[in-house]
Amino acid sequence: MKEVFKKGFSFGLTSATITTLGLMIGLQSSTQSRLVVLGGILTIAIADAFSDSLGVHISEEFENKKSPKEVWMATIATFLSKFIFALTFLIPVLLFPLSTAIIVSILWGLFMISLLSYKMAKEQHSGVWQVIGEHVLIFFSVMAITHFVGDFIGTHFGDL
Repeated sequence: MKEVFKKGFSFGLTSATITTLGLMIGLQSSTQSRLVVLGGILTIAIADAFSDSLGVHISEEFENKKSPKEVWMATIATFLSKFIFALTFLIPVLLFPLSTAIIVSILWGLFMISLLSYKMAKEQHSGVWQVIGEHVLIFFSVMAITHFVGDFIGTHFGDL
């Protein structure tokens, strides 16, 4: 039971962090609008939490190795972690100017991914810095790509 909860929780936290930050950075780069970024965070928190939890639910059912209770535990853990962690990104956007909020959000996301990676590496007796480094590299790759995509959209489609 503990394993399915950890799987759902870690998936939800990782997905919430990467997806929400990627969307925030892309929207900020393309629109410079606090309202649009807030709307994006709320949309991701709701729609993506349901989507990812259903995906985990179906994946766990498809494996046919888990009890219905374990499947639902993974589903609920995914939904709650995805929803709650995505909503944490509202706080900096509500408290700071948008450019500062993006930096604070990146630092928050980096902290969450690094802490989760550290805990995972320790549990698996893996090289801590290798695991953290790999995950942080992916993290920053997504942030850079979404920034450039947002810039491209803002530059080429900003008049629409």
